[in-house]
Amino acid sequence: MLRIGICDDSGEARIALRAALERALERRRAAGSFFEFSSGEGLLRWMESHIGELDLVFLDLEMGALSGMETARRLRAADEGLQLAFVTGYTDGVFDGYAVGALGYLMKPPQAEQLDGVLDRTMEALLRDSGAVFICRSGDTRYRIPKKSILYFASDRRRVTCVSAARKYMFYGKLDDVAKDVGTGFVRIHQRYLVRVAAVDRVESGQVFLGETALSISRAYRPAVLAALTRAALEE
Repeated sequence: MLRIGICDDSGEARIALRAALERALERRRAAGSFFEFSSGEGLLRWMESHIGELDLVFLDLEMGALSGMETARRLRAADEGLQLAFVTGYTDGVFDGYAVGALGYLMKPPQAEQLDGVLDRTMEALLRDSGAVFICRSGDTRYRIPKKSILYFASDRRRVTCVSAARKYMFYGKLDDVAKDVGTGFVRIHQRYLVRVAAVDRVESGQVFLGETALSISRAYRPAVLAALTRAALEE
């Protein structure tokens, strides 16, 4: 399911774009969930606690105090894997979108072939970047978390917490399965902890330090931890 945000200060424009996107998804027999915002400020406030929950955002260029372009810049800084597209009634400033990696510009009202192109490019980008993100699900919510932003995973029975630089994500699973999914670049330091090697600042007194956070290394995992950290240091 593609999770799509629509940000436009016109309610009619949001309704029209959503209807057009639903038809585009129906043509490809795909499902989508939609999140609507009436301002860039509102979208950014929502994103503060929902990083990784959207795949694609359509932004109106001409909004109130915060323009679509400035909103896009802030979104890109917060979530570099988020796909962006602009909708506008004007052709001025079209090339500015390249600075934020926009998938394209759609003139209002958006045409079917334009939407199809944006959706195709979105799916291509998500597939291309799939190796750089960790995907997990909690209830009906799917999270897309850049691996390089993850600090560590902590497990408590079958409940796993992913701690990233931006926020925490909680889901049910096994840490062994998580380790297989994230692949190289992470090391098990304890029955309860899986750590991104590059996030470790130092090892001291049987603990790894990630900024202000200290996590215990169990005796069984100590050789693997030291080997992983040594390899990482040699590869720098």
